[in-house]
Amino acid sequence: MPRSMASTYCVTRVRCMYVRAAVSLLAARQKHGVFRQATRQLTASNGNHVQFRLDERTAHSSLDLFKKDTGVIYRVLGLDPSHVQGTPERFRDWAVVLADEKISEGRHYWEVTVKKSQEFRAGVAEAHMSRDDCVGTSTSSWVFGYAQRKWFAMTNNKMIPVSLVGKADRVGILLDFEAGLLGLVNIEKVKVVHIIKAHFKTPLCPAFGLWDGELLTHSGLDEPEGLRGQL
Repeated sequence: MPRSMASTYCVTRVRCMYVRAAVSLLAARQKHGVFRQATRQLTASNGNHVQFRLDERTAHSSLDLFKKDTGVIYRVLGLDPSHVQGTPERFRDWAVVLADEKISEGRHYWEVTVKKSQEFRAGVAEAHMSRDDCVGTSTSSWVFGYAQRKWFAMTNNKMIPVSLVGKADRVGILLDFEAGLLGLVNIEKVKVVHIIKAHFKTPLCPAFGLWDGELLTHSGLDEPEGLRGQL
């Protein structure tokens, strides 16, 4: 074989090898990408790991979101309502904010850390509850509240005292949608200290009210072992 033809043959063969390698690499990446996408979808659909942020569109003008919208701070003066985008989703009269995820099935657990606050509420509310109401004052929201150094459960404007909660700075919320149960969890003792029974008919959002200090949410958590038998 002439030298020129041999040289051309070698170059062509090397190019073919590079093309085959590139095609194999691309196929592997696509396959890995599909696998990762499927994994993300599987994780997202896990009924025990609801992951949410606070929805700024629903936040009252006295509430300021922080830490990538997982926390909220109460501002005494708040924002000038005229400087806040008016949306149908925003709470108008009460310092309330909803999460950006809707729950319509399954069992879910999240926690709340509160700092420098003497009055707050945490629980769930129907996604389309009236923005003129406060969480706990209507039949479309179910919350646990803290005020005057005492805990209470509240729905439809009825308050029931709750004891044995422990420290007010961090608590857990456990929701079983199908069973119609909402539990307040003492994290230190890993114990459900109070249960609200309801009949959930429409999608729910984690809901929060805050009248001083700051509140930080922790979602995407595993349900602590031992709670399943309590709720």
